[in-house]
Amino acid sequence: MHALLAQAQMELRLTLRSGEGLLVTLIVPPALLVFFAALHLAPSGYTRPIDFLLPSMLALAVMSIGLVSLGIRTAYERHYGVLKRLGATPLGRGRLIGAKILSVLAVEVLQLLLLGGAAFLFGWRPTGALAVALVTLLLGTAVFASLGLFIAGTFRAETTLGLANGLYVLFILLGGVAWPLDRLPGPIALVGLVLPSNALASALRASLSPEPSWPLPQLGMLALWTALILLVARRTFRWE
Repeated sequence: MHALLAQAQMELRLTLRSGEGLLVTLIVPPALLVFFAALHLAPSGYTRPIDFLLPSMLALAVMSIGLVSLGIRTAYERHYGVLKRLGATPLGRGRLIGAKILSVLAVEVLQLLLLGGAAFLFGWRPTGALAVALVTLLLGTAVFASLGLFIAGTFRAETTLGLANGLYVLFILLGGVAWPLDRLPGPIALVGLVLPSNALASALRASLSPEPSWPLPQLGMLALWTALILLVARRTFRWE
């Protein structure tokens, strides 16, 4: 346990020391929330823009740390042989992956505080089914951290860099994060419907609504995506 926590602290420090990591994980989501909330930009059907923006930016934050930051950093650790060497130490591969996941969760706590504080300034108050929202965030973390590690362990570092950023933009534009799927053309909306980002954002909107509901289909979709990614990653992940 001591080795696991020590490695998790190291992973967290490496994330926070990275300028790119800080920008993507802790600056961009709150900045976008403040920008669009100040302009009162939100789809019709939402009385207050913050009710749409906060779930969207929470989904964006989870994607930022799990897919982009974790995936790219792990890919370059593998490229330089760091991943293989750390996995061969007494720490072991299982605890190394566990430490990476713990550091992701720690960053997400910071993201929650920043986004919650910014949303509070625009009139949002904690409401809805918060326990369901927490479960949704954990399932979303499982999906995007798994996806980030899968890409990092399967493709070259340079490919991972482009692929992670490309998927990030795809999920934002077509995956129900920037705007609801019913605003997209029919065939594109069908693609967005099955993306994990749409399941995450939709489930957060349902659970954080003043009249919350259990987003069971979306939670099932997130669990299915996690299982599929882990199944493929078991066959393709390489430590060197």
